Amino acid sequence: MRQKILIVGLGLIGGSIALALQKSSQNVVVGFDTNENTLQSAKVLGVVHETTTNPEEAIQQVDICIFATPVNATLQWMERLKTWKVPSHLIVSDTGSTKGLIMQKAAELRAQGITFIGGHPMAGSHKSGILAAKPILFENAYYMLTPLASEAEQKVAQLYDLLKLTNAKLMVVNANEHDHMTSIVSHFPHIIAASLVHQLSDENAVNPLTKQLAAGGYRDMTRIAASNPQMWSDIVQQNKSHILEQLHRWQREMNRVEQIIERDSEVEIKAFFANAKEFRDELPLTKGAMFSTYDLYVDVPDHPGSIAEITAYLAEDQISITNIRIVETREDVFGILVISFSCEEDRTRAVNCLQQHSSYEFYIA
Repeated sequence: MRQKILIVGLGLIGGSIALALQKSSQNVVVGFDTNENTLQSAKVLGVVHETTTNPEEAIQQVDICIFATPVNATLQWMERLKTWKVPSHLIVSDTGSTKGLIMQKAAELRAQGITFIGGHPMAGSHKSGILAAKPILFENAYYMLTPLASEAEQKVAQLYDLLKLTNAKLMVVNANEHDHMTSIVSHFPHIIAASLVHQLSDENAVNPLTKQLAAGGYRDMTRIAASNPQMWSDIVQQNKSHILEQLHRWQREMNRVEQIIERDSEVEIKAFFANAKEFRDELPLTKGAMFSTYDLYVDVPDHPGSIAEITAYLAEDQISITNIRIVETREDVFGILVISFSCEEDRTRAVNCLQQHSSYEFYIA
């Protein structure tokens, strides 16, 4: 079935959805962005088939509209939508990481005969903007849809079938369930990561050497604290009740841990770490709520040319890497090279490549 789709917001997420939807020749993708340079780049790079500077006019000619904008901006677009003339068959969606406020506004649109089905592709990248957009961004990531309880199944199925082109793992849940789950696996961990950084900052004021030791494991744990402050400020306010619930649970858990340590029982302490390790090892390898890279840890000898040798092998086999770094200080690992890949397939190819060409030891954490 031929469909015309309007993407409002052509950053990393909107651009990547636009590219993914072009996998079907039946789709015509129209793009809008408030940034004129982004809009021009999207057309030149082929991210969209067409561009528009008037979304109110363009929406009258499309079948599906996706607001790929921050939640606060999406709420503003939804308010404007109330005054627009839209076709009766139109389906509207979004990509926001919180759904409660969005679906409250969706109910207002429903009262005016406008179909809105919430959406949240749970993937990202260390890069941002239209230049970072890629059609494979959502492969194996979870893509949550949050229709209103009374939504027509045919409408949900139509959007579901379109988004299959992203190769994401599509799930249909209600907005409250979505916000509860993401508060646990995404929103709350960001707060913990930021809090750990604040604690180090306070300690560093007294003992500057501490900061120099904060590499390896500490950087891995707190990487997400480097995310966009405005975005996370919005998320915390939008999902306040669920996040507070998790904070209260965390405080109870820390009290439990404090008691375990005070009792000084080797059996109890070991069980604490063993149980955590067991559950952590069972976590799925697919993309989840937070941006994931596929890392390969390589033990390299401390001599000139060893890193160049490894990357040359990968280049020879045309294996693309997204990041490379040396972990200098880590309690359980010393002097290793960490190579990041955008997908599990690339990491598997890298493992096979190094097995064939080198004697370096490596592992997957």
